[in-house]
Parts: sequence; structure tokens; C-alpha cells
Amino acid sequence: MRQRIGKGSWLAHTEQDTIRLAEQLAAWAKPGTTIALDGDLGAGKTRFSQAFAKAIGVSGVVNSPTFTIIKEYMGENLPFYHMDVYRLSLEEADELGLDDYFYGGGVTIVEWASLIKELLPPNRLELFIEHTGDESRRIVLTGYGEPYAGLCDALHEIGAGG
Repeated sequence: MRQRIGKGSWLAHTEQDTIRLAEQLAAWAKPGTTIALDGDLGAGKTRFSQAFAKAIGVSGVVNSPTFTIIKEYMGENLPFYHMDVYRLSLEEADELGLDDYFYGGGVTIVEWASLIKELLPPNRLELFIEHTGDESRRIVLTGYGEPYAGLCDALHEIGAGG
């Protein structure tokens, strides 16, 4: 059976618009949710991750895991796993046992995910954040399999497509 793929985009004119998208996606999150996050340097990957974490009830500071690779937090109902694989080779990432996170009981966001694409679960939501101005961003969403392809459709239905 062929995997369904959904596509969409979100136009964020301000940081608050990016936060709204993170909150919307967090509302749909369930155990095993995987978000693969890529984008321009300084485009707001970590800011998106912080807003997502806050929306699922993570209290305290969520900062970039650039040097620690993986940070684990507890939300109100779900653990949150925040990864930054920018400094890893594919081989190093493969040795981390990422499947335990991807297929576990929490929600995972992987920054710079395209660097380990071969290790990502087949069903996932990919986001690419690109600069379109001082504060504005275009966020391209690609959902692989369900429920992610459906999320892209739903975002388009609520008027977020651009």
C-alpha cells in the first residue's frame, strides 16, 4: 500500500503566528508523534520547539539541545523529547537508540532532521521554516502517513494554508 503524503504551508507574519502553529500541532499531539524540523539558520526552529513544549504543558525553560543532543521534559500528559542532530553524523545518531524515542510514549521534535532522514520513522510530520522577511516566515509542512497527512489537510481547512 502506498503511503499517503499531505502538504501545506503556514505563513507566519510575526513570531506569534509561529507560536499559533506550534500550539495547533501540540493540540493534536499523541504518544509517538514525531516532528522533523529543518530550516534556515536562525529561522526559529528552537522557538517553534519552545512554543510546542509550552503548549503540551512543559514547565520551565526549554532551550536548544545543540550540545547535549537530546533533552527530555515532562509535559502535563506526555513526555517531550527535544533533539538537535546538527553536530552528529548519521552513524553517531544511529547509535543513540532513537527508535526508543520515536516509537515511545512521548512527543519528539528533531531539529536539523534532514541530516538523519534515514533514521526517522516513515510516518512523521516534516516542517521547513524559511525566512521571508524580518519577522515573517513561511513554514512548509509535509505529512508522511497518517495522521500527519491529515494534519496538513486540516490546517488547510482552517485557513492556515498559504
